[in-house]
Parts: sequence; C-alpha cells; structure tokens
Amino acid sequence: MTGDVPYYGGRFTPAQAYAASHPRPRPRPRPPATPEADPLPALRHLLDTGVITTEEYQDLRARVNR
Repeated sequence: MTGDVPYYGGRFTPAQAYAASHPRPRPRPRPPATPEADPLPALRHLLDTGVITTEEYQDLRARVNR
C-alpha cells in the first residue's frame, strides 16, 4: 500500500461515495463577447455638449485611432 489512501478491497472510500452522491454543479458557459463600444460617438457628444474643446476632441480622437 502506498500513500495515505486506505484500501477498501476495491470498494469506494467514504469520500468517494460522498463525492459520487453530491456532484458539483457544472460551470455556466460564458456569454458571447460583445464588441467594444465605439468611443467616437461618445467623444462627439462631449464636444457637442461643451464638456471638451475642439482641440481636446481632436487629441482624443487621434489617440483612439492609433
């Protein structure tokens, strides 16, 4: 006999019997990936509402298009 696993003459150990009678729930499949939101309409909204200036809009748009 090797290790600290008891031998029960080919029968299940109590831990194996418990595991067989109490199966783990299967993991839920992940939802399909959604495409990333387009930042340009959001930037355009910020420009239109006066939150950012035209220069800031152009700078941020250049960063997004890199």
